[in-house]
Amino acid sequence: MKDHEFTLVLTADPDEDDANKMYGAFNDGTISTIAGVPQIRFHRQAASLEEAIRSAIGDVRSIGFDVDHVELTPSDILLPS
Repeated sequence: MKDHEFTLVLTADPDEDDANKMYGAFNDGTISTIAGVPQIRFHRQAASLEEAIRSAIGDVRSIGFDVDHVELTPSDILLPS
């Protein structure tokens, strides 16, 4: 398992109750709103980046929220040696 970092940008801003539900569903993401954009920064362990993203999206959707898009920075993508 490898650690993968990425950000899920949400379609709606969670209120305090929704945030508590999300933190009950996962413990490897940090919810924030930056410049009016609701997002969750994940540090998730998984065999692949794709698996990590898919499982995080599933966790968010299980609370009733949808993901607008995924953001990656070059440092988030580990290239094979």
